[in-house]
Amino acid sequence: MARLEQVLLLEPEHELKFKGPFTDVVTTTLTLTNPSDRKVYFKVKTTAPRRYCVRPNSGVLDSETSVDVSVMLQPFDYDPNEKSKHKFMVQSLMAPDNVTDMEGVWKDAKPEELMDSKLRCVFELPSENEKTHDIDQNKITSTSASKSESSSLFKSASSTLDDSEVKKILEECKRLQAEVQRLRDENKQMKEDEGLRMRRSAPMTGGPSGGASAALVKEEGPTARLLALAVLFLILGVIVGKLAL
Repeated sequence: MARLEQVLLLEPEHELKFKGPFTDVVTTTLTLTNPSDRKVYFKVKTTAPRRYCVRPNSGVLDSETSVDVSVMLQPFDYDPNEKSKHKFMVQSLMAPDNVTDMEGVWKDAKPEELMDSKLRCVFELPSENEKTHDIDQNKITSTSASKSESSSLFKSASSTLDDSEVKKILEECKRLQAEVQRLRDENKQMKEDEGLRMRRSAPMTGGPSGGASAALVKEEGPTARLLALAVLFLILGVIVGKLAL
């Protein structure tokens, strides 16, 4: 007795195409459609089960519904002599009424009740021009993503501060800079006054005390510089604190 004609509609109908290089998983989609007014069981089988991951590989299709089957080719070393060995078959069966044991139905089905469609696998290797184009495209995509990310970070940082906060920070910086300048002027004036006193007292006090006064002036210089550095660190701390808030 002749087999029944396949009730399911397959897209693609005759072949599954996989585009290399096959160094990573390559996925193609097989769409199954049930145009009938009855439920249909289906199974997707392959002659190379270790090479593929099929999801879903079986199931039931209600009347006038479809399902997308993902056929995932696992990474492998491409061998032109092996491509003819890879084939798929979609097997289907009309679901009996009021039966829920799908596996039992498959087991008890008669050969003349089964419908099947065969698909061959086609492996496409990229040409040298396509490889170069893919590399250039990846570079462009990577550069665009970097620019977009930098722009997003800048906008995010800018959005955390409004105009009033920026104005306050700038005013605080100006005030602290003025304070540093005032301390420098005072330190300079102290040095000049101390130098004047040293010159006046040098003939009267002699060598030892004059040496002590010079040491005092030398010590005041580093102290003023440390004070100025402390104020600068304070400025930076205020700015960082404002940005964090």
